[in-house]
Amino acid sequence: MPVNVSTGRPYSGINVLILWGAVIEHGFPGQGWLTFRQALSLGGNVRKGERGTTVVYADRFTPEDEKRRARETGEEPGRIPFLKRFTVFNAAQCDGLPTEIATVAPPTPPGLIEPRVEALIKATGIDFRIGGNRAFYMPSQDFVMVPPP
Repeated sequence: MPVNVSTGRPYSGINVLILWGAVIEHGFPGQGWLTFRQALSLGGNVRKGERGTTVVYADRFTPEDEKRRARETGEEPGRIPFLKRFTVFNAAQCDGLPTEIATVAPPTPPGLIEPRVEALIKATGIDFRIGGNRAFYMPSQDFVMVPPP
């Protein structure tokens, strides 16, 4: 499940679908997300040129005037709905995050890669990860990502 790695709070509602879609579309290896400012506060940064994903937060609030009116009349205070949007980045789009937050691709299940190919990968010593929907090399983190067979 998508989670804010700065607060530990899981995302909910439509944000789960939005973030799952982003992981599939961009081939991110994990479900950890954070805002630009949260990355900075943790001692990291979002890499230049990275594009974030928009999530939403909906709630209601009670203005002070309404609280005062409700106390005077004995009625329930009226609440005003609001919707905010935030741009979040996957932890894989950041550098310098603490090691417990930095994205680590899960190990490849045994037998998923053909034995001769696996031997070649081990011989080269490359960081080879399986996930997402496209194959790519990420120079900034020096790893190769390929979709599952």
